[in-house]
Amino acid sequence: MKTFYIVLLGGLLMATTSFAENIKLPNPTLHGGKPLMDVIRERQSGRAFDTRVPDDQVLSDILFAAYGLSHDGKHTIPTSMNRQNLNVYVVLSKGVFLYRPADHDLVQVSRSDVRSLFANQEYMKTVPVILVYTGSDSENSPLHAGSSYQNVGLYAASAGLNNVVRMPREKEKIAQALDLPAEEFVIVSQAVGYPPRD
Repeated sequence: MKTFYIVLLGGLLMATTSFAENIKLPNPTLHGGKPLMDVIRERQSGRAFDTRVPDDQVLSDILFAAYGLSHDGKHTIPTSMNRQNLNVYVVLSKGVFLYRPADHDLVQVSRSDVRSLFANQEYMKTVPVILVYTGSDSENSPLHAGSSYQNVGLYAASAGLNNVVRMPREKEKIAQALDLPAEEFVIVSQAVGYPPRD
């Protein structure tokens, strides 16, 4: 009987693991786009979103801009004292994912749709992608998050996307939803998506 329960437990764990929907992102688009000075001029906060979900290529480009690895294994943002203590989580309708720059992929940490934790404002109810920046160093991680969300804002201007940076109110609940370790905390979030269709 004991053996039966061990086998049953093992089967349940395997079944649970199989539900994870990790996403291998396509290579980022490294050429093209608008000139830098144009996107700096056009960058803005947009608080209106269509429900369309950006495809994997656009998501790949967003995350590469946010915290990808570019030349010589360096991140696309500077990190204070080379303390690369930033994580970027992606909140979608199908769950929560952790971005792994080295593999340029998304690892699912939750299958729950937790976007309602961010929907304290009306325009947030239709946002298809929410980035959550987390860190473990209260002095340096917020600096890294600022560089990261600025990169995303510039990419959004280049790609015709809306974005807005927001300070989430439910930080503790969001940390639980992201299954953050005790030493890691939520810094800020960023909504990204297409503008509404006319």
